[in-house]
Amino acid sequence: MTFSGHRARKRFGQHWLTDGQILDRIVAAADLRGDDHVLEVGPGRGALTERLLASPAASLLAVELDRDLVAGLRQRFGGDGRFTLIEGDVLELALPFPDRPAPTKVVANIPYNITGPLLELLVGRLGRLAPCRFERLVLLVQQEVGQRIRARPGSSAFSALSVRLQLLARCSSVCPVPARCFSPPPKVTSEVIVIEPVPPESLPPLDQALAVERLLTRCFAGRRKMLRTTLAGLLPASALLEVAAAAGVDLQQRPQELAPDRWLALATGLNRASSADPGGA
Repeated sequence: MTFSGHRARKRFGQHWLTDGQILDRIVAAADLRGDDHVLEVGPGRGALTERLLASPAASLLAVELDRDLVAGLRQRFGGDGRFTLIEGDVLELALPFPDRPAPTKVVANIPYNITGPLLELLVGRLGRLAPCRFERLVLLVQQEVGQRIRARPGSSAFSALSVRLQLLARCSSVCPVPARCFSPPPKVTSEVIVIEPVPPESLPPLDQALAVERLLTRCFAGRRKMLRTTLAGLLPASALLEVAAAAGVDLQQRPQELAPDRWLALATGLNRASSADPGGA
């Protein structure tokens, strides 16, 4: 293998996961079957890749940005007909690749510096489907991000990201990953999470999804303020109170206290009321 002399690069967010038990838990959480086609983002030196190729998965497509790692990965795994390696930035590639099976699952230790845009690429966003519909994503992320993704209403970690991801997918934790499990160790604790996107037919319609997105942007910009303040001006006060009550929302609540389904109900009600009252802001 040609990894000798290669040092983890900070600009790529490289921290090699070296703990075998954590690697095994990641693969177990993916629940790989013989008809699964796996996407791995940032295989690095191949510790996780090796375990994925030992699974029953039908194929593994790995995307690596660091050209100095590509030769070593091809030398190490190129003899396995199920393995395909693409050199490039996953954020700039068009998924799915037309000449390869569409990936069904993602299993990756993702670089923390691209977590936000990568989640948007792989899971989508409100009002825009992801280019690939994955059955399951098993991702190693910064623990703070994992906590925000799966946070419950009322917790300090609950945010607009929590609402977005929980409307798009079911999110759960597999295990925390201490810094000592990496080489070099990062300055933060990490976490393995599972994201299972909901079927397209269960997603909010486009107009409702966009209304939720606008509402989240408006309200979480003032997350310490009561909703009666952040929503003021959208409708006359009496109409706003009526819409909120119908959605099961108390206008004295703050943004982090509303569950995702309440955000959807509130956005839908406001959208309808604004359409019926052109005088609303």
